Amino acid sequence: MAPIPKGGTVAVTGAAGFIGGWVVRRLLERGYRVRACVRNIDDRVRTDFLKGMPGHASGRLTLHAADINDDGCFDDIFKGCHGVCHVSHVSTYDDHEYVRRICDHVIESVSRSGTVNRVIVTSSTAAIISEADMQELVRRPVLYEDRHPDEQNPKRTPERGHGYAMGKNIAQRAFSDAAELDGRWDAITCCPADNLGPIQSAHQKDMAWQHIIEQMVLGRYEQTGAYRPWMTVDVRDNADCHIGLLESVSVKNGERYIAWSTDVRKVEDICAAIDRLLPELRHDTPIVTDPFPDRVKAREAELRAIWAGCELRNDRIRAVVPVTFRPLDESIRDCVESLLAVGKVEPRRRPSFM
Repeated sequence: MAPIPKGGTVAVTGAAGFIGGWVVRRLLERGYRVRACVRNIDDRVRTDFLKGMPGHASGRLTLHAADINDDGCFDDIFKGCHGVCHVSHVSTYDDHEYVRRICDHVIESVSRSGTVNRVIVTSSTAAIISEADMQELVRRPVLYEDRHPDEQNPKRTPERGHGYAMGKNIAQRAFSDAAELDGRWDAITCCPADNLGPIQSAHQKDMAWQHIIEQMVLGRYEQTGAYRPWMTVDVRDNADCHIGLLESVSVKNGERYIAWSTDVRKVEDICAAIDRLLPELRHDTPIVTDPFPDRVKAREAELRAIWAGCELRNDRIRAVVPVTFRPLDESIRDCVESLLAVGKVEPRRRPSFM
């Protein structure tokens, strides 16, 4: 299918979220008309930052109430749109029949619109790298778009913590299969890495990776599961990837693209960076807490070595989207400063000696 026209109309689901909010802002900055889908437009805590964007005052940005759990909630919103950025999370990824039902009704709204050319489905690098057997990362260490987790492993179940990655793959396939069957629109999947960068609203400090940064600023944090290093992308660059995929003439239905900078850093180094990047803050860098059982701790060296042997690739996204990924230090600095200014987080500081 064709890319969306410049200055066209784009619906963004999950617009009050960390990623969705930045997709909205970047679309406006690039001249698009945006329909921001939120659960409750009267929830000022979650929507005031959207209403404060310049496009809202002019009417180029409009807010629309849509609870993703309600079938048909996007029917009227998608009509007249050229593209959809489907960023919204579902309530749970462990119930795969529920995930399929949500996908089905969003897909029906796209098809009923008669105007949508392209849907960008927000997935995750978890759909590429999450393994029930860590040795799969030794056997297949190059992390790029064609890599899929070993889906035949009997330990790959929601009960063992793989529901999120499994649900994301279900969604990708549901949209691409439906688009192929319909023939009037295409579905491209964007797989973001660990999103860092500035929050735009105080409620976003409680979400995902920026919440871990918040905990660090407050003086506490835990080791990352399976001793996985942070594999990052700046949320602003991730938003640009979403928009670039809407605009690209080089992408095809069913393809997926990884949005990550290929920066890799241990969790303890992330925390130490706060004081290094913002010495004026006098951040009292805490010691990492390792909550894992002894059997996992005994494998720390092995797990770190496995991750160190992985090779991250972002060739494909850079080939189709004109994006330059920010360095991780910039993302950490801007995240911390936004937590202080927007989230009103009070950091734990070292004593000041005058």
